[in-house]
Amino acid sequence: MKLVVIGAQWGDEGKGKIVDYMSEDSSIVVRFSGGANAGHTIVVGDKVYKLHLIPSGIVNPDKIAVLGSGMVIDPEAMFNELDGIKEQGLEWENRILVSDRAHLVLPRYRQMDLDMDSKRKNPIGTTGRGIGVTYSLKSSRDGFRVGDMYDEERYALLEDEDREFLNIYKEKMRGMVCNISQFLYENKDKNMLFEGAQGVLLDLDGGSYPYVSSGYSCSAGAAIGAGIGPKQLDKIYGICKAYTTRVGNGPFPSEFKEEKDGDLGHQIMTIGKEYGVTTGRPRRCGSLDLVALKYACWSNSIDSLVLTKLDIYDTFDEVQVCIGYEIDGEVTGIFPARIDLMSKAVPVTKSFKGWKTDLSACSSYDDLPLEAKEYINFIEKFVETPIGTVSVGPDRNQTFNRVDPWA
Repeated sequence: MKLVVIGAQWGDEGKGKIVDYMSEDSSIVVRFSGGANAGHTIVVGDKVYKLHLIPSGIVNPDKIAVLGSGMVIDPEAMFNELDGIKEQGLEWENRILVSDRAHLVLPRYRQMDLDMDSKRKNPIGTTGRGIGVTYSLKSSRDGFRVGDMYDEERYALLEDEDREFLNIYKEKMRGMVCNISQFLYENKDKNMLFEGAQGVLLDLDGGSYPYVSSGYSCSAGAAIGAGIGPKQLDKIYGICKAYTTRVGNGPFPSEFKEEKDGDLGHQIMTIGKEYGVTTGRPRRCGSLDLVALKYACWSNSIDSLVLTKLDIYDTFDEVQVCIGYEIDGEVTGIFPARIDLMSKAVPVTKSFKGWKTDLSACSSYDDLPLEAKEYINFIEKFVETPIGTVSVGPDRNQTFNRVDPWA
């Protein structure tokens, strides 16, 4: 079985936790896109792991984690992260592989990233980690790949400062480098989980361009970024929160506004601990945008959704969702490509009675109160996609399947 897990919103949906949870039944976890700008938090008992580059499946002790061809890898950040999880008692040696086709992020790219964003008329809000620069150089065919470190002719073409930086990591990485297509083919009979970064609304082609990431966050990226054919992918799972968040600039139709929603956005941000794992930036919060979620399901062939952070609404009298956009006096249920239309979209909302119950102890769908079930059922019907897994807390064990994803 080959299972893809992607974010179905603007990122920060809880992919790390869900990948960790679902990887228990897999042998190999492949991260297929993104770089150290990602932030995935995994809670197992009293231990909290914060991952950026390393696939979230690494927390399960017997899994092989592969950094795929579609990733951009900062070796310094990678080894700092590996040292950090080892200090927490997590052994990773002989369990990390890196595609020789993945591109490398060099130190000078970080400042280039910030300089590039500062010169834009409409800044994107980059994390400043050199991700966008690396992807740009890749596209212009001026990039430098992991495998190129061992091609002496290519290596000699680098700037002196680049070689000095890579000399620290070149031999440390040698035993980790693999031909990913060959490796996955040789292990084709094993369960594999393909882990995305960011969310589909940040995808370079399918997202709210130009306020998007430089990599691919869509389900199709799993095949491209892992080096396998799309026909080999069996299922696509999309992760979404019970509400919506966004980091950085760009339109956000369902965002809570103080003039109409009071301090609701601040409450959700505080209860949900909505601060970036990588940057620490507060996330903008809004109601669950079902127009955007339906678009994500349509455009990514999502077979099943995973609903996370349902418990954040435990104390609320009312829960609202966005079911349409009013644009220039007309209501639409279609997610627009044009930024000007998205920017002036006024959310059309529907309210549900809150459940006023602590969901954190629920271990099955049947345990949920009626009001929470009604909320889930409405989402499923609106986006025409089943919710197969529900998360009611940060811990790995506070998750339950309605349908076995590996069946």
